[in-house]
Amino acid sequence: MNVFQREIKSAGKAFATWTAAIAAMIAVVMLMFPEMTGDMSAINESFANMGSFTSAFGLDVLQMSSAMGFYGIESGNIVGLGTAMFAALIGISALAKEEGNHSAEFLLSHPIKRRRVVTEKLLAVCFQIILMNLIITAVAALSFVMIKEELELDKFLKLHLSITFMNLQLACTTFMISAFLKGGGAGIGLGLALLMYTLAIIANITESARNLKYVTPFKYSEAAQIFQDNALQWELIALGMGFSLVCVLIAYVKYTKKDIQI
Repeated sequence: MNVFQREIKSAGKAFATWTAAIAAMIAVVMLMFPEMTGDMSAINESFANMGSFTSAFGLDVLQMSSAMGFYGIESGNIVGLGTAMFAALIGISALAKEEGNHSAEFLLSHPIKRRRVVTEKLLAVCFQIILMNLIITAVAALSFVMIKEELELDKFLKLHLSITFMNLQLACTTFMISAFLKGGGAGIGLGLALLMYTLAIIANITESARNLKYVTPFKYSEAAQIFQDNALQWELIALGMGFSLVCVLIAYVKYTKKDIQI
């Protein structure tokens, strides 16, 4: 039995819906840019005087009068939060849904070890995340061509690479949590994604909360920092990927020893 193919097929509609929705929002937002260029100076001035709100969303660094700055502010948030919510959802359901849907008996009655089940489910989660990000990146790049604006490819690709890492970290975290659940968990997944997003905003606003950058993966996928420095925060990414590995190992241990209700 090919668990990987089964997972991809069962998630097909959800994957297509989320990917199409995020890609469409990016395209619509970017197509609005040429119509808004005349008002951008006033908008930039307004944002510059909004205190902590300005730094919370990187408005002190990104300029909405440029296509790249506009993309970082508008579409960057859409992509980051949208893909994070999807990653958290597929991770939290990966190992728990068999008990919730009462299909564990069908799955585990086949001559297949639990370690292989975990491996193929994890690969399916990662495949969906990477494919979604590739499609969204392509649509975003195409939107720059459609509005005839310059795309700073180096910064653009670094932003989307960091978002992919962020998605993988969230998915691995919720994948681990999924091993401890007996069904459901969508609320937990979405709640975790929104919590991490909120912690990143708090870290931007409050000097005393700067160390939250070691907690939330949203900090290393911020367009403002990436566009300003033209560099990725590899130390934070490495920390996040190390944490992800620990989460995966815990998921393996828990699921292989778990008393699964069928």
